[in-house]
Amino acid sequence: MRRGAGPAAPVLAAVLLLAGCEALEEGGSPTASNGAAEAVDGRVASPLDNPDGTEPGLAPLTGETDRAAGRELIETVKTKGRGPRTGYDRDEFGYAWKDTADGVPLARNGCDTRNDLLQRDGQKLRFRSGSNCVVVAMTLADPYTGKTIEWRKEKAAEVQIDHVVPLSYGWQMGASRWSVDKREQLANDPLNLIPVDGGANSSKSDSGPAAWLPPSKQIRCAYAVRFAQVAVKYGMPVTTADKEMMLRQCGG
Repeated sequence: MRRGAGPAAPVLAAVLLLAGCEALEEGGSPTASNGAAEAVDGRVASPLDNPDGTEPGLAPLTGETDRAAGRELIETVKTKGRGPRTGYDRDEFGYAWKDTADGVPLARNGCDTRNDLLQRDGQKLRFRSGSNCVVVAMTLADPYTGKTIEWRKEKAAEVQIDHVVPLSYGWQMGASRWSVDKREQLANDPLNLIPVDGGANSSKSDSGPAAWLPPSKQIRCAYAVRFAQVAVKYGMPVTTADKEMMLRQCGG
């Protein structure tokens, strides 16, 4: 059973923090598969068809029409040098997974961002006894590695929530001057959050696309487009190197 703020509300889910990206409180063991992950029931959305981040997964962009649309979006992102990390602290973006970060989908639906995101991307969900919010087990099709992960509470770090645009990166690209409300939106916006393989996410840390891309090459254009979607939504520049790398992933 899935939950939401109302009959038509989309549902989502997420996890616990790791240096700008976040680790789950519950874990599972990954099962390797080839290529980009596909949702167990085929339920996965292209970033071009999912501009608010409320649909599950991250589907590859393989057709030239879609890849050209991705390049067009990436071209609109402004560039500037990456500023200092001075003053960055995760608390500057509010406490983790707050349900009251107004201005993003699923805010104030009675379930925290972490569990909203688990419900969005997870399948075969199991909930804590007496709860229709707290996910304790699920199957996750990880877009970054192509693995299918049978997630359970026993191993915390095997699934993590990635901030596509890491919070530290955002801080260095202008978020240090934003209002607290806007920073909380970036930290809890489903457009910027994807549950993924923990090892892949840990290796990313606060890197931009020039320094880190998902291991699965099939998903890299979609990842670049999602990075650009977040940057455009928040009026955030990226470095020149990051923008060039993003364009290359979509054939530019």
